[in-house]
This record gives sequence, structure tokens and C-alpha cells, in this order.
Amino acid sequence: MTAHKAGDPTTLNRLYGRSKGKKLRSAQQDLIDNLLPQIAVPEDGPVTAERLFGIDRPLHFEIGFGGGEHMAYRADMLPDHGFIGCEPFENGVAQALTHVDNYNGMGPLANVRIHMGDALEVLARIPDGSLSFVYLLHPDPWPKARHAKRRMMNDGPVNMIAAKLKPGGEFRFGTDHAIYLRHALMVMQTHRHQFEWLCNGPKDFQVRPGGWPETRYEAKARNVYGHEVWYFRYRRK
Repeated sequence: MTAHKAGDPTTLNRLYGRSKGKKLRSAQQDLIDNLLPQIAVPEDGPVTAERLFGIDRPLHFEIGFGGGEHMAYRADMLPDHGFIGCEPFENGVAQALTHVDNYNGMGPLANVRIHMGDALEVLARIPDGSLSFVYLLHPDPWPKARHAKRRMMNDGPVNMIAAKLKPGGEFRFGTDHAIYLRHALMVMQTHRHQFEWLCNGPKDFQVRPGGWPETRYEAKARNVYGHEVWYFRYRRK
């Protein structure tokens, strides 16, 4: 008999880690109370561009957006695209909402929708072949072997990502954790029938690609902890 449930994040059906941190400032709490309900992903039913934005447009999906810097940067760069971000940590959602509310002093971002909770629950409701991009940047590494099933880079989530991406759509993955890196590469090696690794040499995974901004988390990993950071781009076959 074991206390460890077999499977991966698609079958475990639970979130791990904190959902709340330090107390929110009043302005952040106001955004959670008032802005988030206006741009929240619907709690049930299909998740489509038409339902979220009123028109068909390319859709991007970010799993665990942290403070939202990457999502906001991309949304500002591509105003005709729609962005769906999912993050269970309330403080991260509050930080992302500050970007959505007034990005770099240039006004609100109208092309972002946010879910405070499980990304896979939302991803499952997106029709197959609907997404142009999926982002998984610096996910929790769960470095202990017994926690490997909690990692987002596992067969279940990768199969779901493959199903939701359009042919030619792109899956971007980044990490600064060597154990997670090895695990992710092994997983993606078994999904070569679904994904083409866009890599011609080490430079392609050692240098941040254009249009991929540095987040505060990445800067801290490199500058404070001295970690190397790796960047991966996969095209859906």
C-alpha cells in the first residue's frame, strides 16, 4: 500500500503549493474584487476566442504566469491576439492585474483573460486545435523524485497541449532547474510524433528568443542564484 497516488497533473486532480502569500495591498485587493470578475474566464462551458473576446482571433495560453510580466508583454506586442493566463497564486494574479489595468502607463490591455486556479481545467475546455501558442515558463520543478508526477511536463499535460494547439502552433517552455530540464527533455523525446523541436544548435536553447521577455523570476534565478536558464520552442506537427 502506498500513500502516493499514481499519475500526473491530469489525473491527480489537485493543485499543490500555496494559493495565498502576504496580505494584498488595498489597490491590489480592489483589482481582485473589481477587475478580475470582468476579465475572468467563464467557470464552465467551452473556452473560445469568440466567447472571450467577441470575435475570432489567434489564442495564446499561459500556464502559471507568475506575476504576469510575460503575458502582458506579449499581449501588448500582439493586440489583435487573445491571451488566456492561468495562475493559482492570488498574489501573482494581483500583480498581473496591475499590468492589465495599466500597462506601462499606456492604458489597459483589452486582450487578456485570467483564471485564478487550475490551468488544466481551463485547457480541457478549449476546443482541440484552437491555440496558436502555449507557454510554460519556469514551472515549479518539484525536484524530489517522488513528486515527479506533480510536474506539468508529463505525458498527460503534454498530450493535452498537443491536442489544443493548431498544426504549426508553438509550445514554449523555459526553466532554470537542471533536474526539471532533464525530465522535460525526456518527456518531449517521447512526443516527437506530435512536436518538432525548433533547434539547430545550443544557441537556440541557451539564448532567449526574440519576443520572449525576461521576467523578474528569470532575472532572480540568473542574477541572485547564478542559475543558467534554458529556452525551448516546439512546433506542433
